[in-house]
Amino acid sequence: MKRARKRASSVAVIDIGSNSVRLVVYEAMARSLITIFNEKALCGLGREVQSTGLLAPDAVTKALTALRRFRALCKVMQVRRVHAIATAACRDASNGPDFITKAERICGTQIEILSGPREAKLSALGVVSGVHRPDGIVGDLGGGSLELIDVRGNRVRGGLTLPLGSLALQDLSHKSLKRAERIVKAALTDVAQIKNGRGRTFYAVGGTWRALARIHIIQSEYPLGVMHGYSIPAPDALDFVQRLRRLVATNTLANIEAIADARRPLLAYAALVLEYIIRVVRPKTIVFSTFGVREGLLYEMLPESERAKDGFLCAAQTLNELLSRSARHALELSEWTDRFVRVVKLRETDEDRRLRHAACLLSDIGWRVHPDHRGEETLNLITNGNFGSISHQGRAFVALSVFYRYAGLSEENEPPLAMRELIPPAMLERARMLGAALRVAHLISAARPGVLPATHFRSNGRKLTLVFEHKLVDLVADRVGSRFKQLARLAGRTGSIVRR
Repeated sequence: MKRARKRASSVAVIDIGSNSVRLVVYEAMARSLITIFNEKALCGLGREVQSTGLLAPDAVTKALTALRRFRALCKVMQVRRVHAIATAACRDASNGPDFITKAERICGTQIEILSGPREAKLSALGVVSGVHRPDGIVGDLGGGSLELIDVRGNRVRGGLTLPLGSLALQDLSHKSLKRAERIVKAALTDVAQIKNGRGRTFYAVGGTWRALARIHIIQSEYPLGVMHGYSIPAPDALDFVQRLRRLVATNTLANIEAIADARRPLLAYAALVLEYIIRVVRPKTIVFSTFGVREGLLYEMLPESERAKDGFLCAAQTLNELLSRSARHALELSEWTDRFVRVVKLRETDEDRRLRHAACLLSDIGWRVHPDHRGEETLNLITNGNFGSISHQGRAFVALSVFYRYAGLSEENEPPLAMRELIPPAMLERARMLGAALRVAHLISAARPGVLPATHFRSNGRKLTLVFEHKLVDLVADRVGSRFKQLARLAGRTGSIVRR
């Protein structure tokens, strides 16, 4: 019987933004955050700050009402720690301090009003926590401001803030897109820091930019609905935002019903800012990140040893512990496939290796599903999983590997073509080979620990042998032999089993 997991100490972040006020509750402070509750209220606090210098009275009322509910939710959910932050609208409005005083009284905790550079840094740390080895410029577009900062690996530098948030632009331009375009062009043309992003990645953070990504996903009939890690080549993104601006202006934009009513008027401003960023920065790729300030805040609080961990492998290990029959078996499986890779002399990059290990950790998470549906269910679970530090291509590789582990390699059991087309042919073949290896290993061991370490690979020319130690000889069967021969063929070898 699996031991009960110790109840984690939940943590919440209340994020008082210029457009939305949001509560996110996480299961625990960890390298891979698991969201257990997420709710936002689109209050529009920053709607009039640029023109009047004040938070709009009706927006303040909405925000305080939302905060009362959030405080009550935290009590109901027995949240142990609550962190609260506020961004551009509250720091720029003259009545911001009065609002914060009332908000702190309701929330029962101190609210950190983030400076522009501080907000930029936390946005970048959010990307660091949610993107494997990022390299580029992070842009966080909120309602009141745009934060820009350079990120390389886990290093961030050069953060700045500009009053180009969607609500701020709408306010400054008096709802004129032509006037807004002049404002954006003037603000971005001579910003030296962002020109270091040429040929690199631009990481787009913020709800309205995510709304643009959602429209692009729907219109392009992209097979994954996951927003985090969705990428568009910069030239294609430029064409898209220019076209979207025209469609919004003529009120002919399709699929707009997928976007919240309060965000729809802001789409054109968000598209305008992204258009000029692409023109000025000249990045190679636009990648959308759902990890931002909130995740960066919690990532910053982690010990250095935790921050250094691989976020995706941590997420895979958590699912392994929750859903697999034996968490230790998955670790032995990683070592078993390490040995296979060495013996058959497969060429692997560091990224190939981490994806293979992730597939091993996730290879038994579908065992409770009906056998006829384990392949498709695990494919959906992995491709749509709420975790970071993995590209969409990486998701597809891991998901397909585990799919083949369950569904087999026959042509009639192939996964959807759109999913296979997410990765190049050579990568698809590696997924099939890994799936075949997982099928052999799970058949031998029945997903129990202590078995795989007693089997060994031997190679002699084009012949691959799987050697069973004497204590395991009764596990050898024709079905094991046929699966191993299939694996050997995929590796370009002939295969046989030997009892030692």
